[in-house]
Amino acid sequence: MTDALPTRSRLVAASLESAGIAGKIIVLPDAASTAALAAAALDVEAGAIANSLVFWSDDEPLLVMTSGAHRVDTKGLAERLGRGAIRRATPEQVLAATGQPIGGVAPTGHPAPLTTIVDEALAAFPEIWAAGGTPHTVFPLTFDELVRLTGGTVAKVD
Repeated sequence: MTDALPTRSRLVAASLESAGIAGKIIVLPDAASTAALAAAALDVEAGAIANSLVFWSDDEPLLVMTSGAHRVDTKGLAERLGRGAIRRATPEQVLAATGQPIGGVAPTGHPAPLTTIVDEALAAFPEIWAAGGTPHTVFPLTFDELVRLTGGTVAKVD
Protein backbone atom coordinates (compact mmCIF):
# COMPACT_ATOMS: atom_id res chain seq x y z
CA MET A 1 0.00 0.00 0.00
CA THR A 2 2.84 2.44 0.73
CA ASP A 3 4.09 1.98 -2.85
CA ALA A 4 1.17 4.16 -4.00
CA LEU A 5 2.27 7.01 -1.71
CA PRO A 6 4.42 9.94 -2.85
CA THR A 7 8.14 9.48 -2.15
CA ARG A 8 8.15 11.89 0.81
CA SER A 9 5.15 10.12 2.36
CA ARG A 10 6.85 6.73 1.99
CA LEU A 11 9.70 8.04 4.16
CA VAL A 12 7.16 9.17 6.75
CA ALA A 13 5.36 5.79 6.59
CA ALA A 14 8.64 3.96 7.15
CA SER A 15 9.37 6.15 10.16
CA LEU A 16 5.90 5.48 11.59
CA GLU A 17 6.30 1.74 11.12
CA SER A 18 9.74 1.81 12.72
CA ALA A 19 8.26 3.66 15.73
CA GLY A 20 5.44 1.12 16.07
CA ILE A 21 2.72 3.62 15.24
CA ALA A 22 -0.28 1.92 13.66
CA GLY A 23 -1.83 4.98 11.96
CA LYS A 24 -1.61 4.73 8.18
CA ILE A 25 -1.07 7.61 5.78
CA ILE A 26 -4.05 8.44 3.65
CA VAL A 27 -4.09 10.49 0.47
CA LEU A 28 -6.72 13.22 0.33
CA PRO A 29 -8.24 14.25 -3.01
CA ASP A 30 -7.62 17.94 -2.24
CA ALA A 31 -4.69 19.62 -0.53
CA ALA A 32 -5.04 20.01 3.22
CA SER A 33 -2.26 22.57 3.60
CA THR A 34 -3.94 24.42 6.48
CA ALA A 35 -5.54 23.21 9.70
CA ALA A 36 -8.93 24.43 8.51
CA LEU A 37 -8.67 22.53 5.22
CA ALA A 38 -7.45 19.37 6.94
CA ALA A 39 -10.18 19.54 9.60
CA ALA A 40 -12.86 19.98 6.94
CA ALA A 41 -11.48 17.09 4.85
CA LEU A 42 -11.34 14.78 7.87
CA ASP A 43 -14.52 16.04 9.55
CA VAL A 44 -12.72 16.75 12.84
CA GLU A 45 -12.22 19.83 15.01
CA ALA A 46 -9.39 22.13 13.90
CA GLY A 47 -7.85 21.63 17.34
CA ALA A 48 -7.26 17.94 16.53
CA ILE A 49 -4.96 18.87 13.65
CA ALA A 50 -1.30 18.79 14.65
CA ASN A 51 0.19 21.58 12.54
CA SER A 52 3.89 21.17 11.83
CA LEU A 53 5.35 24.67 11.89
CA VAL A 54 9.05 25.22 11.30
CA PHE A 55 10.76 28.16 12.95
CA TRP A 56 14.37 29.27 13.25
CA SER A 57 15.89 29.85 16.68
CA ASP A 58 19.43 29.85 18.03
CA ASP A 59 20.79 29.15 14.52
CA GLU A 60 18.80 25.93 14.10
CA PRO A 61 15.38 24.77 12.93
CA LEU A 62 12.70 24.35 15.58
CA LEU A 63 9.64 22.23 14.78
CA VAL A 64 6.53 23.25 16.69
CA MET A 65 3.66 20.77 16.58
CA THR A 66 0.75 23.02 17.44
CA SER A 67 -2.96 22.45 17.69
CA GLY A 68 -4.77 23.75 14.63
CA ALA A 69 -6.82 25.91 17.00
CA HIS A 70 -3.73 27.85 18.15
CA ARG A 71 -1.26 30.39 16.88
CA VAL A 72 2.26 30.16 18.23
CA ASP A 73 3.26 33.01 20.54
CA THR A 74 6.90 33.06 19.45
CA LYS A 75 7.99 35.62 22.04
CA GLY A 76 6.31 33.77 24.92
CA LEU A 77 7.55 30.39 23.70
CA ALA A 78 11.13 31.67 23.44
CA GLU A 79 10.91 32.97 27.01
CA ARG A 80 9.43 29.71 28.34
CA LEU A 81 12.13 27.66 26.56
CA GLY A 82 15.01 29.98 27.41
CA ARG A 83 15.84 30.41 23.72
CA GLY A 84 16.76 33.38 21.59
CA ALA A 85 14.21 34.89 19.22
CA ILE A 86 11.97 32.41 17.40
CA ARG A 87 11.06 33.44 13.87
CA ARG A 88 9.23 31.70 11.04
CA ALA A 89 11.56 29.75 8.77
CA THR A 90 11.68 30.62 5.08
CA PRO A 91 10.27 28.10 2.60
CA GLU A 92 13.85 27.22 1.65
CA GLN A 93 14.80 26.63 5.30
CA VAL A 94 11.71 24.46 5.80
CA LEU A 95 12.56 22.31 2.79
CA ALA A 96 16.22 22.02 3.78
CA ALA A 97 15.38 21.07 7.38
CA THR A 98 12.54 18.65 6.67
CA GLY A 99 12.81 17.60 3.03
CA GLN A 100 9.08 18.40 2.87
CA PRO A 101 7.13 21.36 1.48
CA ILE A 102 5.26 23.89 3.59
CA GLY A 103 1.69 22.66 4.00
CA GLY A 104 2.79 19.03 4.10
CA VAL A 105 5.49 18.92 6.78
CA ALA A 106 5.18 15.75 8.84
CA PRO A 107 6.43 15.36 12.40
CA THR A 108 8.91 12.75 11.15
CA GLY A 109 10.72 11.54 8.03
CA HIS A 110 13.22 14.41 8.02
CA PRO A 111 16.86 14.17 6.90
CA ALA A 112 17.96 14.64 10.54
CA PRO A 113 16.09 14.83 13.86
CA LEU A 114 14.70 18.29 14.69
CA THR A 115 14.32 19.91 18.08
CA THR A 116 10.55 19.64 18.54
CA ILE A 117 7.98 21.29 20.78
CA VAL A 118 4.55 19.64 21.10
CA ASP A 119 1.58 21.83 22.01
CA GLU A 120 0.13 20.61 25.31
CA ALA A 121 -3.38 21.39 23.98
CA LEU A 122 -3.16 18.42 21.60
CA ALA A 123 -3.44 16.12 24.65
CA ALA A 124 -7.14 16.99 24.86
CA PHE A 125 -7.92 14.92 21.75
CA PRO A 126 -8.02 11.09 21.74
CA GLU A 127 -6.92 11.12 18.11
CA ILE A 128 -4.96 13.79 16.30
CA TRP A 129 -4.01 14.13 12.65
CA ALA A 130 -0.69 15.23 11.18
CA ALA A 131 0.59 15.87 7.68
CA GLY A 132 2.20 12.93 5.93
CA GLY A 133 5.00 14.67 4.01
CA THR A 134 2.90 16.36 1.31
CA PRO A 135 -0.11 18.70 1.35
CA HIS A 136 -2.32 15.78 0.21
CA THR A 137 -1.32 13.23 2.85
CA VAL A 138 -2.27 12.87 6.54
CA PHE A 139 -2.20 10.22 9.24
CA PRO A 140 -3.78 9.68 12.67
CA LEU A 141 -1.96 9.15 15.94
CA THR A 142 -2.34 9.84 19.63
CA PHE A 143 -0.76 12.66 21.61
CA ASP A 144 1.53 10.21 23.40
CA GLU A 145 2.60 8.71 20.07
CA LEU A 146 3.37 12.19 18.72
CA VAL A 147 5.55 13.01 21.70
CA ARG A 148 7.35 9.66 21.45
CA LEU A 149 7.73 9.88 17.66
CA THR A 150 9.27 13.35 17.75
CA GLY A 151 11.11 13.11 21.04
CA GLY A 152 9.40 16.45 21.60
CA THR A 153 9.10 18.64 24.64
CA VAL A 154 5.51 19.29 25.68
CA ALA A 155 4.83 23.00 26.21
CA LYS A 156 2.23 25.73 26.03
CA VAL A 157 2.71 27.40 22.64
CA ASP A 158 -0.06 30.02 22.44
